[in-house]
Amino acid sequence: MTLHNPIEQESVRVGIVVIGRNEGERLLRCLQSCASTAASVVYVDSGSTDGSLDLAQGQGATVTQLDTSAPFSAARARNLGYKRIREISPGVQIVQFVDGDCELAADWFPYAVDSMRLHTDVAIVAGRLKERFPDASIYNRVGEIEWNLSESGEVDSVGGIFIIRCDAFDGVGGFNPTVTAGEEPELCLRLLRQGWRIVRLPREMATHDLSMTRFSQWWRRMVRGGYGSMDVGHRFGVTEFSKNNLRVLAWTCWLAAFAVSGALAAITGSSQLKAATTLLLCIWLAMLVRIALRMLKKQYAWDISIAYALFMAIAFLPQAVGQACYFGDRLRKHSARLIEYKDNMPSIDR
Repeated sequence: MTLHNPIEQESVRVGIVVIGRNEGERLLRCLQSCASTAASVVYVDSGSTDGSLDLAQGQGATVTQLDTSAPFSAARARNLGYKRIREISPGVQIVQFVDGDCELAADWFPYAVDSMRLHTDVAIVAGRLKERFPDASIYNRVGEIEWNLSESGEVDSVGGIFIIRCDAFDGVGGFNPTVTAGEEPELCLRLLRQGWRIVRLPREMATHDLSMTRFSQWWRRMVRGGYGSMDVGHRFGVTEFSKNNLRVLAWTCWLAAFAVSGALAAITGSSQLKAATTLLLCIWLAMLVRIALRMLKKQYAWDISIAYALFMAIAFLPQAVGQACYFGDRLRKHSARLIEYKDNMPSIDR
């Protein structure tokens, strides 16, 4: 692969694209953390009704709104923000994408930019995410664990918070605007196919405010994950999603077998069916124990390890719902839907 315009040693032009919808105080903290970088900042709003546009303008960001003629999605918002940052700052060489519920770490930029200077074949660098209120709920804690399970080094994909080289982003045409969940791994797949590398650095990148306090929110988040996994795995063959789709299918079949076996055992009293039901239950329990032991090996406390294992052991249920929704939308020829799980933050009086 021939690399173009490697980042210069003396000066680096950096832009930041922030996307959000009704983030309230979270957006204020995000924009304040961006201001400390001295980079050009574009905020893309997706139909907020909480005063986010005025707030962003008051913080000095260039503000633009996502067209409402098509369904909202992070991919569309990031593409629009990237286009705008290139318009207002044509010399930008790398762009940081950040969601409005995140605050960038103060020392992230120098570290990330130095890494990209040294490794001109790296398209994307990302770091560690920290949950702002991990003790507010078990759901926040589980989310923080999910973000940081990947080890540092070369990876196949990242989440929505990362720095990308403009050459690389332009070379693959940006995000696919038809993807409503899982747009980052799909982008990463195209970059890898062009010979670029993607790296996760052993450094704190941002603080994320997941703000998830109810089981219903966790459930909707997993439904969204299942929907996006089926979409990206089915259409683009992203390996991690294709494997997850098979895993969800396998465990859905397990649940059906367990339910049928248990019901027939209760009706007939058959000892063979009771034994089969017990065996199926033991298979699920073995998975739960395996996940918990893996977390204990990573030095997590036993109670958190068990809680995380339990959530992961039942995650196939809402993910299967999301996958069913995806196929339902395809059969009805509907556009991919955006599934939201967060509550709106109160608007800020300024």
